[in-house]
Amino acid sequence: MDEELYQAFITESEESITQLNNSLLSLESNPDDTEAIDDIFRQAHTLKGNFGAMGFDNAATVAHAVEDLLDEIRHERLDVTAERMDLVFDGMDLIVEILHDIEENGESTIDPADTVEEIRAAVEDGGDAGNSNPAASDEADRESVDLGSLAADCVDADALDATTLTHAHVELDAGQMKGVDAGIFLSSIPEDLDVVGANPPRDAIEDGEYGDGFDLFVAERDAAVVESELDGLWKVSAVETTDVSDALAAGDATATASDAPAADSDADAERDASAPDETKPSADADADAAGDTGADAATDEQAGDDGSEGDADGAESTDGDGEDDADEGDGAEQKKEARSISAVKSVRVDVDQLDELHELVEQLVTSRIKLRNAIDVGQTTALDTLDELDKISSNLQNTVMDMRLIPLKKVFDKFPRLVRDLAREQDKRVSFKVEGADIELDRTILDEISDPLMHVLRNAVDHGIEAPDVREANGKSRTGTIRLSARRQHDTVIVTVEDDGSGIDADAVREKAIDKGVATREELDQMPDSEVYDYIFHPGFSTNDEITDVSGRGVGMDVVKTTVESLDGSVSVESDPGEGSTFNIRLPVSVAIIKVLFVQVEDREFGVPIKYIDEISRRDRVQTVNGAEVIVHEETIFPLIRLREALEIDSPEPDDGMVVRIRPDDRQVALHCDGVTKQEEVVVTPLQGPLSGVGGLSGTAVIGDGNVIPILDVSTLQLPADGEQAMREFDPSQLPDTAEEAAD
Repeated sequence: MDEELYQAFITESEESITQLNNSLLSLESNPDDTEAIDDIFRQAHTLKGNFGAMGFDNAATVAHAVEDLLDEIRHERLDVTAERMDLVFDGMDLIVEILHDIEENGESTIDPADTVEEIRAAVEDGGDAGNSNPAASDEADRESVDLGSLAADCVDADALDATTLTHAHVELDAGQMKGVDAGIFLSSIPEDLDVVGANPPRDAIEDGEYGDGFDLFVAERDAAVVESELDGLWKVSAVETTDVSDALAAGDATATASDAPAADSDADAERDASAPDETKPSADADADAAGDTGADAATDEQAGDDGSEGDADGAESTDGDGEDDADEGDGAEQKKEARSISAVKSVRVDVDQLDELHELVEQLVTSRIKLRNAIDVGQTTALDTLDELDKISSNLQNTVMDMRLIPLKKVFDKFPRLVRDLAREQDKRVSFKVEGADIELDRTILDEISDPLMHVLRNAVDHGIEAPDVREANGKSRTGTIRLSARRQHDTVIVTVEDDGSGIDADAVREKAIDKGVATREELDQMPDSEVYDYIFHPGFSTNDEITDVSGRGVGMDVVKTTVESLDGSVSVESDPGEGSTFNIRLPVSVAIIKVLFVQVEDREFGVPIKYIDEISRRDRVQTVNGAEVIVHEETIFPLIRLREALEIDSPEPDDGMVVRIRPDDRQVALHCDGVTKQEEVVVTPLQGPLSGVGGLSGTAVIGDGNVIPILDVSTLQLPADGEQAMREFDPSQLPDTAEEAAD
């Protein structure tokens, strides 16, 4: 199999599954959403056709069964219920499992029979309960059809010079590609059989738009001959023929009266045939639609606005207080979650960016040639060419970095289904909102952030949102709300998960921290609640005493903190007991190349990422508040971290120096150094092996002269104890009125 075609199939199938899941969630929350219904059938048809075309019949069979069940819902023969939607989602999960099996092994041996049987049974049980069984209704409808009227509608009797007309109902044992099988059958009909009409029209039959069979009208051949000729052709399972020659005579007798209605009937038939064609395009057309970014953008609004809502009113929550980690449970559940959020393996690139990239490469080659020639001519010419080369390489770098950026939608679209399923399992009602899915991140970061976000969202459902009865008793809506949002701030993206649940019980966190030996009671009693909340990120920490598939093992939120910090980001939590909690995850847009400020301590240089810096000033701005050295800015204190002490550099402190104030959103501190030298873009390499996890350092960078410069991690630099205490006890009224008072 062609590798490029194979990878395109995997990627497009994943996109179709994600989009289909979100449309199904929209349908579940609003059964009258016709746009969701149309999108569901487009994506289901795409999946069925693509799997069938690639020869993976097990997945195609599941998709076909799901499509049949949804078709009953679409035609209002079955109602949308949570149980039926569970079956549909089970089918989608099996398709995902088959797809990953194909991706790993090149084929799939998974047997879908049990799942397909359950879905088919739901269709049949619905028919017994007063909803029509499609096979039975087709049979009944066919028996009640007036073949004479049907012939009059499908055959132009005036233009037909014939005395005999035979109706043939043909049933095909078609596979997943019904249109292909029907096309082969039609092309194999002997030339001596003059097919003068069809129901549905021939184009619709070739597009696969027919049930178990279709009707043909053959002129000048009796019923026995037609049956004999058609029986045995491609995929034919049954042929029933009837002589309808009387329709020709009836047509002659009423030609004038019937012309207009016949035309109208033909037009109606064409419209009936073309209407499904708009919602069920061919496999090739669907593949294109699935890859279209406009289609992706359309479903983003559905995923964001409609959300998901579990509609079972459940028992009281087993976890009354804190909000802590949410892990995967057993190994099977962990594997299922890992498969549901796969890495981004392909990137769609705007053609304008490709043209720009091509043009920059051409300029780069030209400048390289000019630079080689200039070296032989003279230094001045070489320097001019070097400046030109620097400009081109910068533009090339920016273009390539932009091409690596991918919308958060790629990850966000996976979560409505996750929240819906977890809410259903816990008998909770949750409305899930998504905002800012169009914000872009580097592909590498996007791959890594999936798991942390999954943990935080599971945590919000499990520990945050209360059971409906509990919420109602507390004066809240029975349906809780979880909001996942993203926004861009300078070179940083802030992803927020907010819920209106029970919040975090700080006292419960304190007790658990004491039991774990993480801190003493005296230390914890002195801490404000905002600092106590950070203990939920400690490894093995959980306020839930009962171990479930979702939580209790204490291996969830520590993964969030570890992963985010490895990406040069940070995570914080805010909570209002009884009102809800908010998790803020700050991430760099890109981790490959960053601009740093070089600071000097003794004879050594260190890099501080520019994105964290708010201000650079001289040492004379340092004041003393509550016994701690601080920088005061807009009635806010920033405790001072002396890099010489934090990095354990054993040398005397100079009398002067510079202060670098960090943005308060990243960390409310200021760094003292001997001086600042320059700004430069560098490629950062994370610390690995024994050096990984060293406090205060995030990585290293090789600069132009070949030296290796350590890059500081402002979030883990050690803050003096008096600085922490000063922040806890700070009162703006304590600030001195003048610089002279501060100096005294």
